[in-house]
Amino acid sequence: MDGVELAPLRPLNDFLLEGARFQVPNFNDLERYSNRIINNLLYYQTNYFLSTMLLFLCVGFYYPVQMVTGIVIITLAFLAFVYFTNNTSEWRRLKAKHPIISVLTVLFVTYVLTRAIGAIFVFLFGLLLPIALTIIHASLRMRNINNKIARFKEYVGLKRTPMGVILEALGQEQEAGS
Repeated sequence: MDGVELAPLRPLNDFLLEGARFQVPNFNDLERYSNRIINNLLYYQTNYFLSTMLLFLCVGFYYPVQMVTGIVIITLAFLAFVYFTNNTSEWRRLKAKHPIISVLTVLFVTYVLTRAIGAIFVFLFGLLLPIALTIIHASLRMRNINNKIARFKEYVGLKRTPMGVILEALGQEQEAGS
């Protein structure tokens, strides 16, 4: 992440209020629609990051126990998945030697997941709502001249930002001026 600098926070007026221009994109021209989203993601990336954190924290504030429980359950499920996919031979031996323990473990995990499904949904809501709002804003917000200049700087390598690195890793490099 050498040479990566954080993009400036754009004014609220430009991001959301009077200075902002919104229009439903032309879905028939997917290249132009994709360019609009990428350019807005690059230009407003700090605003999107702060909005995402604020919404995530708001959901966590309103449902603190469910949010923490959801985070713990999802983390444990992920860690269990990684462990069992990397140690399948050990797991098979355990199932063969102790079938009752294996069945009881599966039943217990099923019970915990069923009891915690509400917490899992709260966590997923807190995670996916900000992402959905970011995509909606990036889709509807029309580009301005500052947006185009910032995108050109990112393209020619004068400035590298975290969102530029992420989009590059996802294979979303676009030509300058598009």
